[in-house]
Amino acid sequence: MAEVLPFRAVHYNPNMISGLNTVVTQPYDKISPEMQARYHDLAPHNLVRIIRGRHLPNDGPHENAYLRAARHFREWMEERIMVSEAEPALYPYYQEYSLPGRAATLERRGFIALLRLQDYSARVVHRHEETLSGPKRDRLELLKATRAHFGQIFMLYSDSEGSIETALDAHCREPAWQQLEDEYGTLHSIWKVTDPFTIEQVAEAMIDRQLVIADGHHRYETALAYRDLCRSESGSDERSEYVMATFIRMESPGLTILPTHRVVHSLSGFNWQQFVAGACSLFDWEDVPAQVADWRRFVERLGEAGLGRPTLGVYAQPARLALLRLRKHADLARLLPDLPSSLHSLDVVILHRLLLEGVLGISRQAVLEESNLRYVRELEVATAEVDQGKAQLCFLMNPTPIAAVRDNALAGIPMPQKSTDFYPKLLSGLTIYWLDNPAGL
Repeated sequence: MAEVLPFRAVHYNPNMISGLNTVVTQPYDKISPEMQARYHDLAPHNLVRIIRGRHLPNDGPHENAYLRAARHFREWMEERIMVSEAEPALYPYYQEYSLPGRAATLERRGFIALLRLQDYSARVVHRHEETLSGPKRDRLELLKATRAHFGQIFMLYSDSEGSIETALDAHCREPAWQQLEDEYGTLHSIWKVTDPFTIEQVAEAMIDRQLVIADGHHRYETALAYRDLCRSESGSDERSEYVMATFIRMESPGLTILPTHRVVHSLSGFNWQQFVAGACSLFDWEDVPAQVADWRRFVERLGEAGLGRPTLGVYAQPARLALLRLRKHADLARLLPDLPSSLHSLDVVILHRLLLEGVLGISRQAVLEESNLRYVRELEVATAEVDQGKAQLCFLMNPTPIAAVRDNALAGIPMPQKSTDFYPKLLSGLTIYWLDNPAGL
């Protein structure tokens, strides 16, 4: 059973800041060192000081980034930089955006609420990607220090008729409670719904839903770990049983998954001809004129070629560009004996297992450590790294279909990391779930 609750959100006080766009941030794991510096300089109360604080040379058990984060949060609450809502609410969250390089505007609709934490074994919340221990240790230290969730878990649910969206839409006709445009041109709008009938209607409709984590696997598992820690220490910390999430329906026309391209670098003894020979034993190879100025057209060709079977693009210098389509009669049961058949058709699996490991000899540990691999969203950035000699080649990817995400997650089969890139991201700092909120849950 999926238990969804309204809550009293902590949020920035509009009377105490120069604008929401100066204080909220992209999710912590998307904040590069350059973004961290920019956010830090943007405003004295930018959330980066809490969710991605700087680690200093003299940090130790008694002074560190996590303790500074807790201090900032406490002081900002005392100074009313941040305030709490008086009434529990659900928070419809709409995002209007354009895809990179496209002019058309899309809209993605969801709502923010609390979700009772459940282990994956309960088969209510399902993961679709593997996680790493390092990020979870980091997020656990922050949660222990602040006892607050500053970003939302991105949860998918199925509702083919859109009945939950319809119930909330009726409350979104007035000007938004919070609104801003982020650095990528996405317009974020949030409303408050305190009407008891609507809240009950949404909560009842969500009870039987199967939930799939789109983004936030590390934070969800961190919340589970903290719940278990609280149970072991106090036995009765009801607020630690919940996490803040944004719920978006899988059938939404505004739901977009972007590809994440793979940039290969620092390979010892890399030889292009040997790579081509190895790849051609498994793939049909189609050379494409490398003078293609319109990368958008290449992306269209890549998508068209990938409709029938797994297809990848590969780019290298000098002037090498090709489409690789897995051969029709490739014996994937023999090539991937340790993987379930539902993963055999995924481009990222084919790339990692057959090309990165099988042809290029990049071990799974090296992939985890990113010692020979970088993940890049923008195709132009990936190819520029090759052009500039920073990489030996890059693989250009199609996005993973939402059906594959759903089906594998519900079957309990997580995909490789960076299999998906849901766009745009949910901003951190719009609503905050504070476990010690004196106003109540």
